[in-house]
Amino acid sequence: MGGAPIAVKYMIIAKFEVDGVVEKPDIIGAIFGQTEGLLGDELELRELQKTGKVGRIEVSLKIKNGKTVGEIRIPTSLDKPETALIAAAVETIDKVGPSAARVWVEKLVDVREEKRRKILERAKELLSKWKEEEEIESKKLIEEVVASLRTEKITTYGPEKLPAGPDAEKADELIIVEGRADVLNLLKHGYTNVVAIGGASTVPDSLAKLTKKKKVVIAFLDGDRGGDIVLKTLLTKAKVDYVARAPPGREVEELTGKEIARALNSKVPVEKVVQKPQVRPTVEVKPLRLAPERQAKQLIVVPEKIPEQIVEAVKTLTGSMESIIFDKDWKEIGRYPVGRVYEELGKVEGEVKAVVMDGVVTQRIMEVAYKKGAEWLVGYRISSNISRRPANLKLLSFEKVLETTVEK
Repeated sequence: MGGAPIAVKYMIIAKFEVDGVVEKPDIIGAIFGQTEGLLGDELELRELQKTGKVGRIEVSLKIKNGKTVGEIRIPTSLDKPETALIAAAVETIDKVGPSAARVWVEKLVDVREEKRRKILERAKELLSKWKEEEEIESKKLIEEVVASLRTEKITTYGPEKLPAGPDAEKADELIIVEGRADVLNLLKHGYTNVVAIGGASTVPDSLAKLTKKKKVVIAFLDGDRGGDIVLKTLLTKAKVDYVARAPPGREVEELTGKEIARALNSKVPVEKVVQKPQVRPTVEVKPLRLAPERQAKQLIVVPEKIPEQIVEAVKTLTGSMESIIFDKDWKEIGRYPVGRVYEELGKVEGEVKAVVMDGVVTQRIMEVAYKKGAEWLVGYRISSNISRRPANLKLLSFEKVLETTVEK
C-alpha cells in the first residue's frame, strides 16, 4: 500500500514469526488492521501514509518448518516520540489470519545519521584517493622534469660529433658506451661523464686521445656478443681501465637506475677481461655459425614460408654486426651497423617490409619496427626480455632461418 512520497527520517525495523504459512498481504493487512484505533486519528497508519508521513511498508519473509518468519520495515518522517509509538503499536500484533503471531521491534534507525555516516566514510575515501593521486602525479611530474632536464644535457664530442654528456671532457672518470640511446639513459639517471663510440667500426681519434687524459676509463657495454666486439674495437686504440657489462642479454639503454649502479659497481679491471674472457661470458647461443663465404657455398635455401630476401640477408649479414632494412617492395632502404638500427628505423619514411639484423632484437627495436609496418623482424638472437609481440609481426632468429636450409 503506497502514499505520498516522503522524506524518510527514521526506519522501524521489526521481526515477526507466524505459526502457519502466510503471505506478504496477510502481514501488511494485520499491521493496518490490528493497529487501527490504538493511537487515535492523528497516528492512524492509513492516514499517515496518505499524508506522506509514513512510507511504503516493506515485508520480506520465508517459510521455515511450517512457520513464516521475516522482517518488517516501516519508513517515517515523524518525530522520534511518534515513531516510537508506531513501533510499539506494531509489537501488539498477535495474529495473522487464523495463525498466532509474534512481532518485536529489533531497532529504530535514524536514516539521516546513517546517510551522514556513509557520506563521511565516502568523503574520507575520496579525499585519501585524491591526495594519493596528487602525490603520484606530483612525483611523476618531478621525475619527468628531472629526466627531461638531464636528457637535454646531451651534447657531442670531437669532430666526429660523438654523443656525450656535458662532463665527458672535464671529469676525471669517463664512461664509454656504445650508442646515443645508452648516453641518454645514463644522463636520465644522473651520469654526465659519458660518451658513445657510436656506430664506428674503429675508435674515433678524438675518443682515443680523450681516454689517455683520464685517470679512470670504464667501458660500459651491452651484455651480448655486440658488447664483446665493441670492447675488442676499443682496446685497439683507446685506454680502458675497467669493463662493466649489462646483465646477459640486456642492453645498457634499457637498464634501470639500480641496474646501472649495480653494473658499474661490479666493474672488473680490463686485464682480467682480456686474459680471461670467461669472467664475463656472453649469453650462450647455439645457432649454426658459418663464415659468410662458406655458408653461401654449403647451404641451399628452402624458401617455404620464409622469403628468399630474408634468407639471403641472413647469409650476407652473419658475422658482420650489420643490419638491412627492406621497404614494402623488398628493396633495400639501407644497410647500417646494428647499433644504429633503432635510430635509422625512426628516420624511415613510408612502410617497412622487413628488418634483418646481426644483433639482438629488443622490445624497443620490435616496437619501432612494428610502428613502421614491418611484417618480418629477424635477428641473430631474440632478447629474453621481450614481454609482448604484435600478433601479425613475424619474429625470427637467425637459427630459425637457417633451420630451413639443407646441405648440398
